[in-house]
Amino acid sequence: MLRVDIMAGQIRQQEQLSAAALERQLPFQPDTIDETGLGFLFLVELLVKTLFLRGQQRLLDLVQHSRLSVGVLEPLLAFMRTERLCEVTRSSETETTTSYTLTELGRLRAQDFLQNSQYAGAAPVSLAAYVDQVRQQTIRNLHITRDRVAAAFDGIVIRSTLLSQLGAAMNSGRAIFIYGPAGNGKTFIAEHLAALLDGGVAIPHAIVVDNQVVQVYDPLMHVVARAADGERESALDRRNLYDQRWIMCQRPVVKTGGELSLSMLDLDFDESARFYQAPPQVKANNGLLIIDDLGRQLTPAIDIMNRWIVPLDRRVDYLALHTGKKFTIPFDVIVVFSTNLPPSRLADDAFMRRLGYKIFVGPLDEGEYRAIARQVCDELEIPYNEDGIDYLLHELHYKTGKPLTACIPRDILEQVRDIARYEGVEPRLTRELLSWAWGNYFSHD
Repeated sequence: MLRVDIMAGQIRQQEQLSAAALERQLPFQPDTIDETGLGFLFLVELLVKTLFLRGQQRLLDLVQHSRLSVGVLEPLLAFMRTERLCEVTRSSETETTTSYTLTELGRLRAQDFLQNSQYAGAAPVSLAAYVDQVRQQTIRNLHITRDRVAAAFDGIVIRSTLLSQLGAAMNSGRAIFIYGPAGNGKTFIAEHLAALLDGGVAIPHAIVVDNQVVQVYDPLMHVVARAADGERESALDRRNLYDQRWIMCQRPVVKTGGELSLSMLDLDFDESARFYQAPPQVKANNGLLIIDDLGRQLTPAIDIMNRWIVPLDRRVDYLALHTGKKFTIPFDVIVVFSTNLPPSRLADDAFMRRLGYKIFVGPLDEGEYRAIARQVCDELEIPYNEDGIDYLLHELHYKTGKPLTACIPRDILEQVRDIARYEGVEPRLTRELLSWAWGNYFSHD
């Protein structure tokens, strides 16, 4: 299973955009079947399955569920009535309140259709429309400035030289390789890059390829972009102008780690439901894909890296349906690889050349270590004093040869807090408590 980027979700608050900014990204609502880019019979099947699974539906219900306009639905429903697949069960003065239900023949046809595919959600968009939309909202249009990077990492102890590397790397739109010893904040840094993503992107509920449905929108990974409070009502008033098969979202951030396997990078075909889930790199299009703990997967790292060579170089990926049909899809993603293994153990020179930026994150210097310790003390309500940190540095770190990694101040001071609670005393940076925490923190053979 993929995991959602929880830290990035905390960093990126629900983005408030103007209604105009949201709408600029969305295609216009199709008024005819041809304008949907979908086949007539494909849409008939979708409606028949919807009526079978949801029962009697008003025309407005079908509009809302299928995300198609009345102008598109009316000829489809007229055809279904002519073919005796459905019937009008109630009609009022307005056409939009007319209700439809399947006939016995319609229910039999629906069962046949469901054997081929059980997808009965919002109407998908065509592959061509998806490709065009992804290119319009490409991640390469980002313009990252020094001020934006400083704001994203405000309050975080990190070297200015490293911030410059990260800002330039994000502007490039190319893959980023973050490496270095464990415990120095590589994952933390990768997650904070999410704060540099701005604007909204249109993501379809699903796309259709050779009459096969691939579900793209994932509510666990895609965060819906909200219009600013004062503009929500006007945005709703104009929503019928735009294609409701698309959802305006923040630029996606998808994170995966040790659970990643080669099979996860291909289409996931559900044998019982008979439709597909898009792989993580497709769900992350126009956004960020973080591959954490590279080299810790069950699949050899070299196999995973080789899988990325063509997408990283050509910015397209090659996928295949279970029918054997192969197709290309945009690979418009900034991939962030994070690892504590030496690069030479993961990939050869040919692959490393395709990585735009190789960024080393090493141990802290003494000043950075003290700054982090002060921040943690403030957070944990432990009185800060230099004598305690001097003891931690000179008597514990330097004499044992342990490097000044970024995670140690928090981990040690949290144990100081824990034992103080247990003893019923105020937490202090005493030699006794620091030595006790140090002894618990490191394992001994």
